[in-house]
Amino acid sequence: MAFFREIRLTSLLLWLSTSIVGRCANDTGNSPGLPMVINTWGGPFTAATDAAYLSLLKPETSALDAVELGCSTCEANQCDGSVGFGGSPDENCETTLDAMIMDGTTMKSGAVAALRRIKDAVAVARAVLEHTTHTLLAGDFATDFAVANGFAAQNLTTAASAASCAQWKAAACQPNYRINVAPDPASSCGPYAPLALNSSVQLRARGAPEGHDTISMIALHASGAMAAGTSTNGAGRKVPGRVGDGPITGSGSYVDGDVGGCGATGDGDIMMRFLPCYQAVENLRQGMTPQEAAEDAVRRMLRKYPAVQSGIVVVDNKGEHGGAGSGWTFTYAYRGGTMNETVVVSVPPIADAVADLRRM
Repeated sequence: MAFFREIRLTSLLLWLSTSIVGRCANDTGNSPGLPMVINTWGGPFTAATDAAYLSLLKPETSALDAVELGCSTCEANQCDGSVGFGGSPDENCETTLDAMIMDGTTMKSGAVAALRRIKDAVAVARAVLEHTTHTLLAGDFATDFAVANGFAAQNLTTAASAASCAQWKAAACQPNYRINVAPDPASSCGPYAPLALNSSVQLRARGAPEGHDTISMIALHASGAMAAGTSTNGAGRKVPGRVGDGPITGSGSYVDGDVGGCGATGDGDIMMRFLPCYQAVENLRQGMTPQEAAEDAVRRMLRKYPAVQSGIVVVDNKGEHGGAGSGWTFTYAYRGGTMNETVVVSVPPIADAVADLRRM
């Protein structure tokens, strides 16, 4: 029996090694050249890729400028409803925004979380980076900071988001993110009160109500300077005040110009527990290719959360790139060098061979 167990383990390890090498080979020498922009998702998100890339063809545009322009393009276009105003309303039917931006030379980042009544989230994040020594401002105080820095306060609700929220409430607020409360969140809107938990009351998990899309972008200037950023309106139907991984340095995105950068999307409540973009960039530092770095970061999450929806795009400081995801088919977009148009790469979910290994 032990002999057959060893054969199964050896075969699985051989399959896993071959699978990784086969996919990783695709990121060897695949840089389109600099300047370059790469970001999570295709479809409507490619407008951001194009805007950022074209801006880098102008000598006065920095990598930070390009990232801000790219993310703000998605904010203005409401990319897929998951970025910018009027998307992902919370339980109170309000849209709030999260964003961050990071300089790969100074390693300084600026971010805003649960930003209310301000459309230009990534621009406010940059103001945090450039006009404070802080990294993150949140909630109404982030709004106050934005207004003091010349941004206009306005209602982020649209007719479509208000109608969507009304329909959700009419359907008994299903689905939602509440657990271990009364009345039963599976059939009621609340108001909720926490249940007293003890050894006879088991913590109950519930599935995520909706997918989470985010624009996370990395820009490489012709000089080699790098920057990264993220913008999102978070999870739809979230508990008011919820902040996901988007504005968290090392989770939503991360960049070190000495090595490379990373952008992430997915279930931010889980992903922020792993700082996957920090991990991916450190993987590059240890000699992994971008593809290997991305896959390793995703597998670390899968070991603990086999059903997590995630997407990671990684690029080194030469423009070589790769991606990995789980729970869905992830896409990323890039344009660089003398490319005439943006290319979208489809990334199938990783087969969780780790789970097979643990069962043996």
